[in-house]
Amino acid sequence: MKEFAYIRVSSKDQNECRQVIAMASRGIPAERIFLEKLSGKNTRRPDTSCLRFLRR
Repeated sequence: MKEFAYIRVSSKDQNECRQVIAMASRGIPAERIFLEKLSGKNTRRPDTSCLRFLRR
């Protein structure tokens, strides 16, 4: 099974760079790293690219 990464930060002020670097260092290619900048309290997710990728 191929690995992928889902990275979420809660606010636009938070920086996801360390998480992205850590996933890339594990060999996960950029096209399989999915990123959201959205509060965890919001259950409506506008970006569903990660789910579409996994369903394929």
